[in-house]
Parts: sequence; C-alpha cells; structure tokens
Amino acid sequence: MTTRRPLLISVDVGGTLGAADGQGLTMRLVEASPLAPDHAREIMRGRLHTEAAITETVVADVCDALRIPVSAALFNTPPTPLTLFPGTLEALRTLSAIAAVVTLSNVTCVDIDTDSLRNRLAPWVSEHFPSCHIGYAKPDPLAFHAVARHCNVVSARMLHIGDDWACDVVGAVNAGARAIWVSRGRPVPDQALLVRHEVLVAYDLTAAARLLTQR
Repeated sequence: MTTRRPLLISVDVGGTLGAADGQGLTMRLVEASPLAPDHAREIMRGRLHTEAAITETVVADVCDALRIPVSAALFNTPPTPLTLFPGTLEALRTLSAIAAVVTLSNVTCVDIDTDSLRNRLAPWVSEHFPSCHIGYAKPDPLAFHAVARHCNVVSARMLHIGDDWACDVVGAVNAGARAIWVSRGRPVPDQALLVRHEVLVAYDLTAAARLLTQR
C-alpha cells in the first residue's frame, strides 16, 4: 500500500466495531428464506438496506424476492443493541489521529440507531453513513463515492476498513479507494486482488490501527 496517508477513513460497523446483541432484521429474514444465505443477503442489499422507510411495497417486494410469506411483523421490531468489541474505542482514537473517521455500514432503517452510535463513538468518529440513509449499499461503488463526496475527498484518498470481503474490500477497491480487511483469522479469499490493490489484512480493528500508525 502506498505510504501516502488517507484523508478519510471509513469503518464498517457490524463485525468490525462490534456485534449485534441478538437477531437483527437481516438475520431474521435470512433464516426465514429458503434461499442460500449469501444470495438472500445480496437481495436485501439492493431491495432493503437502501430503503429509508419500510412501506407495504417494500415488505411485499422483499418477501417475494426472498420467497417467504408477506409478514409485516418481521419488519416491526426495535433496533438490536450493538456490543463493541474490546479495544474498539482505543483503535478509533488512534485512527482519528491519522485522518477523519466515519462509519459506512449496510443496515436497514429498522436496525439503525445512529444517535446511540454517535454518542458511543464520539469524539473519535465524526459522521455516520448507514446505507438506508445514503441510498446505496456496499459493495456498490456509489456508496463509497457518496461518502467521499460528502466529506470533500476523492476516493483515492479514502481508506475503508471492514470484515466483509465482498462488501468492504471488493467494493472499496472498485470505487478507487484503499482497503484493510479485518480477517479475524480467516484465509484471504483472493490473493491476486490482495496484491493487485495493495489490500492490507489485520486480525481486528486494533491491528488495523496499528498497521496504519507503522506506515
């Protein structure tokens, strides 16, 4: 990875900063659908995670695509609390000394709790960009472009950190941004992409912050 430091660091939320303390809407729908989990999640990224409100039309469309009975009750639940991983706040503090830090996450309007996230991550994280607010979901390059544009930087000076290879790594590099993959010990899915785009691999957010301070 080039030694030029980023002007903006975007960080994924679920799986990177912490884990949901219970089942969110996406997980409930994945379990209800007969489709393969990865396929179900891909459908929801395009049809659910980009919606600012849950309407009857959205419910019908998502249920039809997932091949499950239409049930508004599935969509009518409070946000699932997020439990931060140990070291998350310290890692964010370290990252904020390098560049402005924001979150960029795929999340439904049912599960988002931006006020709570803002209070818990301040002052290290300056802004939050959930997919249901910006209208684009990772790995769509437009999600990264929207954040970069809002923060007045070009994508090439943006670094994204996340644990989902397709959404956080492939999505970032296709948008022209750099990436650090939070592996948690998993093998790299695509070594060629890793080398070609100088993607860094870190076990967790703390290790990712350490990598950046050493460069």
